[in-house]
Amino acid sequence: MPVPKRRTGKTKRNMRRSHHALTSPSLTECQSCGEPILPHRVCPKCGHYKDRLIIEKD
Repeated sequence: MPVPKRRTGKTKRNMRRSHHALTSPSLTECQSCGEPILPHRVCPKCGHYKDRLIIEKD
């Protein structure tokens, strides 16, 4: 079974991990109430999606 011949250096290890960072979710503004929401989701505050009422809110 193959094993590494030499220890992986700090630079090589960090270059490999450069794509491991987490990104924050992109938020869009609800078109009816202006609340920040995830894109392509029904607004949990007012129940609208693309200017259409999907869920009745009291």
